[in-house]
Amino acid sequence: MEEEKSPPPSDPPSESSQEHTEQQSKTTQLKKIDVLLKATGDAPIMKKKKWAVDGEKPVGWVAEFIRKYLKLDPSENLFVYVNQSFAPAPDQLVRNLYQCFGSDGKLVLHYCRTQAWG
Repeated sequence: MEEEKSPPPSDPPSESSQEHTEQQSKTTQLKKIDVLLKATGDAPIMKKKKWAVDGEKPVGWVAEFIRKYLKLDPSENLFVYVNQSFAPAPDQLVRNLYQCFGSDGKLVLHYCRTQAWG
């Protein structure tokens, strides 16, 4: 009778495959996030509403971008809201908001010149 040979033991994952997996996760985290900017109240409407924003940018950066795009005076107020419910802190990262409140592959932010919600 012949001895049954067991298959050779599988090799443990090499460091290069682990590095590849880590690189993929970093790439996924650093991808741009689709942000939909919607005017509320008396705010001027932006011609382009959908923007790809780096996930590591804070909400304060987005607010400054809106200010520059709309050519608002520094003395004018600008409020940014997530899903018509609350105003995030200016240092909150877009990636974090997207992970918690994003839907359909995008994050919806509403902007206005007077306080609307929250």
